[in-house]
Amino acid sequence: MTPIALALLACASNASASASENLGNLFKDGKPILDLRYRYEHVDQDNALNNANAQTLRTRVGFQSGKWYGLSALIEADNVSRIGDASYNSTRNGQTDFSVVADPDGSEINQALLRYDHSLGNAVVGRQRINLDNQRFVGGVGWRQNEQTYDGVLGQLKPLDGLTLTYAYIDQINSIFGPGNGRFDTAGNPANIEGHSHLLNAQYVVMPELTATVYQYRLGLDNLALGNQSSQTSGVRLNGAVAGVSYTLEYAQQKDYADNPQDLDSDYYLAELGYTVKGVALKGGYEVLGGDSGPSNRAFQTPLATKHAFQGWADIFLLTPADGVEDAYVGFTAPLLGGNLAAWYHDFSAERGSNNYGSEIDVSYAHAIPGVKGLVGLVKYSGYDADDFAVDTDKLWLQAQYSY
Repeated sequence: MTPIALALLACASNASASASENLGNLFKDGKPILDLRYRYEHVDQDNALNNANAQTLRTRVGFQSGKWYGLSALIEADNVSRIGDASYNSTRNGQTDFSVVADPDGSEINQALLRYDHSLGNAVVGRQRINLDNQRFVGGVGWRQNEQTYDGVLGQLKPLDGLTLTYAYIDQINSIFGPGNGRFDTAGNPANIEGHSHLLNAQYVVMPELTATVYQYRLGLDNLALGNQSSQTSGVRLNGAVAGVSYTLEYAQQKDYADNPQDLDSDYYLAELGYTVKGVALKGGYEVLGGDSGPSNRAFQTPLATKHAFQGWADIFLLTPADGVEDAYVGFTAPLLGGNLAAWYHDFSAERGSNNYGSEIDVSYAHAIPGVKGLVGLVKYSGYDADDFAVDTDKLWLQAQYSY
């Protein structure tokens, strides 16, 4: 064999060994996932329903691989189990005499995906978590024990510094009301939302003081019980900070889409200011989801949002009323005794007409539990004082979460 042939053979052998070694990095550089979240939730409503007292444990296990030439994989499974008596309506346990705590029992694959990362962007295929912007329109509803995840493909392209282009095609949404293999719960909520949705989002960091985002979310949602909520939402979001004052301005318009028989035409507005002084973050804002004549599903709806993060923790406005919602709010987060304190006040009214819906106070305190790394405790309270909408509602949560 000639010297050149020997050199080529040696190079091929080294390349093969290098590829094999890199392939091994998928496992060597991988890490297991373990997350345990215990929660007690109490709900007291001024109606004929019995008070709810729910104890649940979410157990999440999985594995995040390392990378091989930019490729990686993730598998993650969740189990939600009731602890003690079922004195609450999980929406699937038949306990309709009690107030709702929407955490059904069951096991499900939460995420199962392949991902490719490149200097110009990334691509993900499979069941995945999708949180766009502040999750006002597309999010994972991470507060509930059964997270909302998406089956489809997502791609991000970063052709210029500061510019991120995102596109996703979704053919199934695995809702918080599952698992259930497509079955509906007692309120008509599907475990899996079927359809064909296109998510388009373009974000550009114009300067340190300004980030501009334009988006269009075309939601084809075929089996939602509360009216067909298929819609096309187009909007623009501006946010940043100037001289220590943070701001957000946002506008969106919602039209009907796909096979929705309703003629949709409603608007969304947001104006928000914030300021941080000595670690205390103050924030105030005004958010409007427009109403429309006719049934409530013609008002501005956000069916894929992480709704618990908006319009108060009591979750009174999960479905926007026919006359819309105006939410004027103020609050703060602050470090306290080694933990984090948050408090918010909301005043709700109708966007159409003069009804004053009610007001709400929300308070939470989170603190790492000494002696166990990764263990965090949470106490959280929400009180809604009804006027012209819904009923007085008090909710209390006690939670301990361990993440490895």
